[in-house]
Amino acid sequence: MTEYVMRIIEFAIPCLLIWGVLIISMTNDRSRYRNCIFLLAAVLSTMPLICSLAGRHYTGAAFAMSLIILLMLLTAPAALIANGLVMIRRENLSLANLLSLILGVVIGIGEMSFFCFRLLPDLWSTQYAQIVRGGMTVSLFIGVSIVYGSLSFAAFVLYTLLLQVVPRKRDFDYIVIHGSGLLGGDRVGRLLADRIDKAIQVYRLDPTPPVIIPSGGQGRDEKISEAEAMRRYLVGQGIPQEHILMEDRSTTTRENVLYSKEIIESREGRHYTALVTSNYHIYRALRYARELGFECTGIGAHVASYFWPSAMIREYIAIHTEVMSAVVFLLGWAAVMALTMKLGVGHFLQ
Repeated sequence: MTEYVMRIIEFAIPCLLIWGVLIISMTNDRSRYRNCIFLLAAVLSTMPLICSLAGRHYTGAAFAMSLIILLMLLTAPAALIANGLVMIRRENLSLANLLSLILGVVIGIGEMSFFCFRLLPDLWSTQYAQIVRGGMTVSLFIGVSIVYGSLSFAAFVLYTLLLQVVPRKRDFDYIVIHGSGLLGGDRVGRLLADRIDKAIQVYRLDPTPPVIIPSGGQGRDEKISEAEAMRRYLVGQGIPQEHILMEDRSTTTRENVLYSKEIIESREGRHYTALVTSNYHIYRALRYARELGFECTGIGAHVASYFWPSAMIREYIAIHTEVMSAVVFLLGWAAVMALTMKLGVGHFLQ
């Protein structure tokens, strides 16, 4: 067996094992937090395998891939900041719309911290030893913390994207549409219209037309419930009234799932259900469904590209307000930080 084949096998075995673990985990439950971690590990394990396919050009391929990743990392802060400015211009000035801009600034600070960590040893001298040690410690702490958070967010984004392309069954019995705020208190906005249009697409492709459940209550600033506004939109698009069943009590995503589940389970027959919401929102909706013991398939609707980064950041924050997700995140951060602080600064901190 040639050295070329041996190298491919060496990288292929762990790569295939990790992808296998991810597939098994997703088959068991697509809403688990661990799937994000498995996917990131699978992607990282695939990179050396791809480079090994270059044979004797392995080193060059690895260098090219590293350069591409480095360029992506260096341009990410500018891209996020630019997106934040677009959000302010197209939407309005609010904390929610500033999230991508804030993340861009934070990642930029993390990258500058690594540059400081790399440059500080050049200032080493007995006279400034304490200052250099302190500067390196702070730089490394900030840099590693931000990179760890960024990788965690990247894993979440990758998994959310993967959920959009994983094959799913058809022939649904129910389609639940998650509500969103109304324009002027009674009109469907673009975000909600995209969700309804996706549900209509699923409805029309289904071999046996399912019951559509528009889910959403009436907010304080709304004249009608979100469910009623969606019902009017659906009827206007030619969906028969008898195929629409409103859920108009919910005020949160969790209640969307809970109250829709109660309606569905109160009816006889099969209950194969699709949850339709914006693509960035699918993962959280499925987590609530699992928590409530509601078996369903998540289907994501299109979202404007400029809106997507801030929306993903909001979802990521929402997921990590859950106790278990926060604990896993903090344990991982503590382990990475302890190892990095021990090995990263080396003899300068001793």
